[in-house]
Amino acid sequence: MFVRVKTTKNSPRKSVQIVQSVRKGDRISQKIVRYVGVAHDDMELKQLKLLAESIKIKLEAGNQNLLFSPEEIAKETQKANDRKATECEDDYTVNLKHIKEEQRVISGIHDIYGHLFDELGYGNIIKNPARNKTSIEIFKHIVMARIANPVSKKASVNMLDEDFGIRLNLDKVYQMMDKLDDTAITQLNRQSYENTRRLFNEKIDIIFFDCTTLYFESFDEDELKENGYSKDLKFGQPQVLFALIVTTEGLPVGYEIFKGSTYEGHTLIPQIKEFKKKYDIDKIVFVADAGMMNTDNLNALESENMDYIVGCRLKGLPKTVKDKIIDHSTFTDINEDYKIGKFEHNGNKVIVSYSAKRARKDAYDRQKNIEKVKKMISKQTNPKAYLSNFGYKKYLAITQGSKIEINESKIELDAKWDGLHGVITNVSRLSNQDILTHYNNLWHVENAFRITKHDLKVCPIYHWSPKRVKAHLAISFTAYSLVKYLEYRVKLQYISLSPEKIRQALISVQTSIIFDTVKRFRYALPSSLSKHAKKIYAIFSLSRPTTPFIIKKM
Repeated sequence: MFVRVKTTKNSPRKSVQIVQSVRKGDRISQKIVRYVGVAHDDMELKQLKLLAESIKIKLEAGNQNLLFSPEEIAKETQKANDRKATECEDDYTVNLKHIKEEQRVISGIHDIYGHLFDELGYGNIIKNPARNKTSIEIFKHIVMARIANPVSKKASVNMLDEDFGIRLNLDKVYQMMDKLDDTAITQLNRQSYENTRRLFNEKIDIIFFDCTTLYFESFDEDELKENGYSKDLKFGQPQVLFALIVTTEGLPVGYEIFKGSTYEGHTLIPQIKEFKKKYDIDKIVFVADAGMMNTDNLNALESENMDYIVGCRLKGLPKTVKDKIIDHSTFTDINEDYKIGKFEHNGNKVIVSYSAKRARKDAYDRQKNIEKVKKMISKQTNPKAYLSNFGYKKYLAITQGSKIEINESKIELDAKWDGLHGVITNVSRLSNQDILTHYNNLWHVENAFRITKHDLKVCPIYHWSPKRVKAHLAISFTAYSLVKYLEYRVKLQYISLSPEKIRQALISVQTSIIFDTVKRFRYALPSSLSKHAKKIYAIFSLSRPTTPFIIKKM
């Protein structure tokens, strides 16, 4: 669809229409979708075109929830078109012998992610925005740099200069980080929550919670950095515990930082209480993995009036419940490879699924372990060699005479649990299948950690003071939020593209800075847009010049 202006011969009247191209065989005809109105002067025409653009956006969105109103998007489109018209007013003659390329800069990251940064209000999280414009701009540039290529702050400053044509002072960057204090971080969380809530029509009823550890290239502890159990196997190095809350789509709801020695199961209740206090939430379904499951946590969730779906360690249940589970007789067949059973434990539901595919994988993994055990037995018969290796010793038995053998009965018992997976829940309004689906969607938060830890390289952390560490994580969380919001919007209005594919598409949007050595003109030569980049720009109704234009006359 597009907006068309039709003129009337010998008349100042201009009609504004929304038109759609329709293919009939080999012919393409245009169908009027909506007649908007008639303009008698330029002012009326501008207003009608703006109205038509907002109507077009609504029609194209259909039932989709847009992050911003069609009217807001239409205004930005009009501004972009006005700029383009101004830029193309004059033509210039250029002698190719006199021009040279000074620099080639990446434009797409700032065009799209920078636009989204402003729209989502992240420029307002630092106190007194009017007085801190420089710090806010630096914050924005550093976030863009982390999305483009996550490196150290010093390397980011160099990259922005070389690849983006943006010069920053490193000391100013650190000064900006000092302004990302606890107040700014609180505002960042609130802004992210409000942005996400708007997408879901003021209602977020499913959230996912998980924790990961972030390590430092340092061995010195303080009030925040402490040694603890490392999920990155960086034992002996200080770390912090990073808790993240996201929606079913992986969109950010909030985050919290805990001391590195904190047991992740102990983060749950403080986080929930803080979350409910901040956002005045009454009823919500909380989804977390088995690491969060203990009696104290479940009781606390109940006391906070929270519905929950939490991973359940089935082998840790009472024997009476376990016997019923491995019996399979009460399971309901969903299809030939999948069935679901419902059981009770301490007044809660235990929903167990059986997957034939998962059972085959469990059997395969166990057989690989057994083969490793057999190989070790052939080389080492001393029982003490196995005491510290839980993965091996679970299938071993020590006979009289201290002989090491494979325990076949343990293997047989272990095989009874192949393909089984369970959750414990107090949710009554959802079906068993929906409950399991919500739990399986926990991969969104796991994917969030993959993006933050690997794509955005949030660790290792090279900052030492707690204040700077918190600021670094605020920058990384902002980058993550922008990445997920853009991914979600592209999926809604175009196709599903990974954050990496989106990044590559925007990295390829570049501008060559060309200097005319005789006329002393500096030009900008925009690169062409790839198919994906064109669609992403169109989603935001952003235009990009396609012809060279003058930046400055020296």
